[in-house]
Amino acid sequence: MPDPRCLAGVLLGLFLLTGPCAARVVTDSAGRTVEVPDHVTRVFAAGPPASTLLYVVAPQKMIGWMRPPSAAEKPFLLPSVRNLPETGRLTGRGNTTNLELLVADKPDLIIDFGTINDTYRSLADRVQSQTGIPYLLIDGRFENTPATLRLLGDILDVHERGEELAQYAEATFAHVAAVVATVPADKRPRVYLARGASSLETGTRGSVNTEIIERVGAVNVVEGLGGRAGIVNVSPEQIIAWAPDTIVSLEQSFRDTAFSSQTWQSVPAISQSRVFVAPRLPFGFIDSPPSVNRLIGLTWLLHVLYPAQAMGNLRDEVRSFYHLFYQVDLSDGDFRVIFADERF
Repeated sequence: MPDPRCLAGVLLGLFLLTGPCAARVVTDSAGRTVEVPDHVTRVFAAGPPASTLLYVVAPQKMIGWMRPPSAAEKPFLLPSVRNLPETGRLTGRGNTTNLELLVADKPDLIIDFGTINDTYRSLADRVQSQTGIPYLLIDGRFENTPATLRLLGDILDVHERGEELAQYAEATFAHVAAVVATVPADKRPRVYLARGASSLETGTRGSVNTEIIERVGAVNVVEGLGGRAGIVNVSPEQIIAWAPDTIVSLEQSFRDTAFSSQTWQSVPAISQSRVFVAPRLPFGFIDSPPSVNRLIGLTWLLHVLYPAQAMGNLRDEVRSFYHLFYQVDLSDGDFRVIFADERF
């Protein structure tokens, strides 16, 4: 009987093709053909979404963190990996990885998880050529989360864990869809996602940073920006014109000051006291990074936006997610740290 690790498989646009058992030939989400070792034990994550994905699926195969976890984050990470060394990052703003040091760390594989475009494709080709380390690009669209979890579980030989996580993701998506379907379109909230210190940074409709808001059936108010897409900076006047009835903020400081600021008083979300601060430990519920951590953010948003329709106890759901995905058990004190918003 052939080794099952050498059988063909197709997930998330990546195709594991039969080949010698010393290595597998993989075509990644960018259409690149990559030879991956049959036994992968050391993995380097190229960017924040990939780092979170790797921690969730196979923390024992991490070689380090792009930046050391903060003192606030460490209690919500496994003791075995929370103090791994800093490796830097290959992608995005602030590329800090030295390729010579990367080679010295001897990873079997580099993974990146997120947007697939010519920039990331070129980077992967260059790094793989210069280091000789296989480099896989995995499509990070939220809808592909279950397939991503199965795929990485297969590549890293943790099939059962990948399947368990994927089934959780599928169940979450199905539950959210069922709840949203009970809410008439004209009753769904109009949401502004407030990012950055000024809260004037946000994401346009369809961006990777706001797709979670749209996934939960809400209307992202950010539109009409002359074709600009992705993360954008906007003016207070634009937010007032959009008139969101709900604001989801990534910064507690915004909620602390928005209600006393004259600039924001005419925004319905302020007058209706509908400003919600997204939890962020050890990873953000909404963003920071846009990875599999958004699954619990989807559940949180369901309770925030549709409290009458959302079923179950939010704290119990958060506890279950942290136990399965982050492999930590939350105490009552942990909830007080995670949820700065006293309403939860």
